[in-house]
Amino acid sequence: MSAADNYLELNRRLWNAKTEYHVQSEFYDVAGFRAGKSSLNEVELGLLGEVAEQQILHLQCHFGLDTLSLSRLGAQVTGVDLAENAIAYARTLAHELHLGAQFICADVYALPQHLHQQFDVVFTSYGVLGWLPDMERWAAVIAHFLKPGGRLVLVEFHPVVWMFDASFSRIDYAYFNRETIAETETGTYADLTAPIRETAVSWNHSLAEVLGALLRQDLAVEQFEEYDYSPYNCFAGLEQVAERRYQLSALPGKLPMMYSVVARKKA
Repeated sequence: MSAADNYLELNRRLWNAKTEYHVQSEFYDVAGFRAGKSSLNEVELGLLGEVAEQQILHLQCHFGLDTLSLSRLGAQVTGVDLAENAIAYARTLAHELHLGAQFICADVYALPQHLHQQFDVVFTSYGVLGWLPDMERWAAVIAHFLKPGGRLVLVEFHPVVWMFDASFSRIDYAYFNRETIAETETGTYADLTAPIRETAVSWNHSLAEVLGALLRQDLAVEQFEEYDYSPYNCFAGLEQVAERRYQLSALPGKLPMMYSVVARKKA
């Protein structure tokens, strides 16, 4: 079986392995979160706006810090992730902190088989789309779960970033979705020394592919922005230029590092 055919199982194994080390890492700072620190960044907070009493579906939520941060702000949140270990930890943290978020372990494409309601907002962010092979199917899931008038809020790393090798010294991959990218990952961005060695299967999705898929689902794109920084120190060769802002030290301010989209379902 090819990596593309077996991507769900391979990526589930990868993210289950990552979770064990992520929950202990300084990168995620679970202790700070327990003490009241929000994991959300200014970009997504600005795009989401007032979330109190909003019903929010958070896709690819990992072990739930952003989901639970939204719950602390008064939202009624459902988090979804592929990895059983991540969802188990998210549920434990929600119980421990007396937060009402729900968590579902499911592949994004299969979610309509597990969840039967619609939401005011579908939210997803940072390193999510590359794990999905087909943006048309993804956009159809977004449309399925949004109430009429509801919004998608997407904040994602820019596809230009994924063209480079891990050290940002050369371009290895196409900007366009022309290949399945199967790599052996060692360690993890949150803990480079973690004894993890697993296969990762991903795809690069151009901006046109993402935006076009949303438009073909009759979702009106209301906002689109590109940013020259990452809010996380999660790539090689980054330098901090401001609080929660990192740029490539070799190419400061010269590459788009992330982008955001707000799209609305017709009422």
